[in-house]
This record gives sequence, C-alpha cells and structure tokens, in this order.
Amino acid sequence: MGLEVVTADGTVQWLGGKCVKDVAGYSLRDVFIGSEGTLGLITKILIKLIPRPKAKSTLLATFPSMQQAAETVSAIIAAQIIPCTLEFLDRKTIRCVEDFAKVGLPDCEALLFMETDGHPVVVAEEAEAMEAIARKCGATEVTRAKDDFHAIQLATARRSAFSALARIRPTTILEDATVPRSKLVEMVSFIEATAKKYDLQIATFGHMGDGNLHPTFLTDERDHEEMERVEEAMKAIFDFTIQLGGTITGEHGVGLAKRKFLPTQFDAGSYALLSKIKGSLDPHNRLNPGKIFDLDLRPVDHG
Repeated sequence: MGLEVVTADGTVQWLGGKCVKDVAGYSLRDVFIGSEGTLGLITKILIKLIPRPKAKSTLLATFPSMQQAAETVSAIIAAQIIPCTLEFLDRKTIRCVEDFAKVGLPDCEALLFMETDGHPVVVAEEAEAMEAIARKCGATEVTRAKDDFHAIQLATARRSAFSALARIRPTTILEDATVPRSKLVEMVSFIEATAKKYDLQIATFGHMGDGNLHPTFLTDERDHEEMERVEEAMKAIFDFTIQLGGTITGEHGVGLAKRKFLPTQFDAGSYALLSKIKGSLDPHNRLNPGKIFDLDLRPVDHG
C-alpha cells in the first residue's frame, strides 16, 4: 500500500499510504514497484493483511495434452471463476518433480493443480464447476486432495519444479512470459513446436491462472552451438508472446538478460517515456546503470 524510498540524490520519500482509495496525483508508488533499483532504494514497505479463508478445496486434473489443460484454464476464467491457485506442469516437469519429490504425481502429458478458497458454500460450488469444466475439456482424471496434508504435498510438488528440472542438465534457464489467458493454447503449442524446431529440451510449467508460463531451457552453456539455438528459440518465444498481446515478463522483471527484448514490446514513444522517467529521477545514472534499458546518460566521473 505504501513505500519509503530513497532517491538518487539521497532524498527520503514516502509514496502511498493506508487509504484503501487514493488518486491524489500520480501513482508514484507503482512507478517504483518493479523498477529493479533503477529509480531508488526501497527502505520500508506498508502491506495489507487479509484474513485466512474459511474453506479451501484442492483438485488435481490430468490431461492427455498440454492444449487441453490450457483450454481448461481459459474455460474456467471465462466461467467467471477466480481460483486462488491454477498451476500447470507439462510431462517433462511432472516426471522430474516426481523423481525429485516423490509425492505420487500421475504419469500424464499435463496436469493442473487447482484451488479455490473462501466461504464454504462458494468453495464447494466452484470446486464442482472446475471439475466439470476440466472433464468437459478432456481431463482423463480429476481428484481432490484427501486432506490438508495431501494438499500441501501437491503444492510442494509445484514449488519444487525448478529445483527438480535443474538436476537434468548442467545449465537451466528459467524464463518468464505472460499472455492473455484466452491465448494459452496457442502459447503452449508454440513452445512445444519451438523445442522441436530448435532440437532443445524445454520444460514448461507456470501460473496458468495468471496467463504466466515458465518455459525452462535444459541445456549446457559449454556447448556454444546449442546455446545459439537457445538464444534463437528464446527470441522466437518472446516475439510470439508479444504477437499474442502478452509481455516478456510477468513477474521476474527485465534485468540485464531481457533488456534487449524490451524495445520489441513498447513502441518508440513508450520506450522513450521510460528513459525520460529514469533520466528525471536519476539524471546522473547512478542507480543500476545499464539495467532494464540502455540510456545515453553516463555516470558522472567525479575523479
């Protein structure tokens, strides 16, 4: 809800506050959120706590294809259901996670880990609706967590996805792309086709309820020819993401690795506006110079 930040000139600023609604002036708090240390240092954060839900229901749906799992997510959202969790794992990720965590994940092409929480009556209705939608979209099986411990086991399996995949090859590159949820089928199909086109191992998992996917490259940075193919495949995935109206990062940020892709997402005017904001708040380019985007600004030499 609010941030205390220290700007490049050493000034301490407070942005936002405890009000639920506040539209006085520009939303400077949001400008600093996700700025990756390029506009100032965040020294305090004001957060809002919400009560624990009264009830929760956890479901696991298995599918014979990634596309059917993606269709299920789009259909759930179209039915105006807002699950608290809607996670996706492809076959490669499932096998690695099961070998790593041994929680009894089924052998299938794709699975969805679905959760709804809130008032007990609403939870029951939404759980039934999500199960029906999954079966209509081709789920081979939909099961519910037997108890809280089983639900935690399933959630742990999803959270261990990256650690499990990192054991397969010497180099693991976790990427982050988000598309409108109505475009998920096209996105997972493209990632699958891209892996075949460039002869690469790409495992895909992610927060499908947000349209957020993590295509994860399992490779070896010592193999320069393979790394060239990784770069080409990565660019193809990001280009297609933008074509679908998506973004090159839904949660990880731009950083150094993705800054070359940023101009493809913004038009010239919007990209220039980013630079103007940076130049206005940090005219001497002291804070994380070169991160997110390149500027004509150069750090001032005081020597």
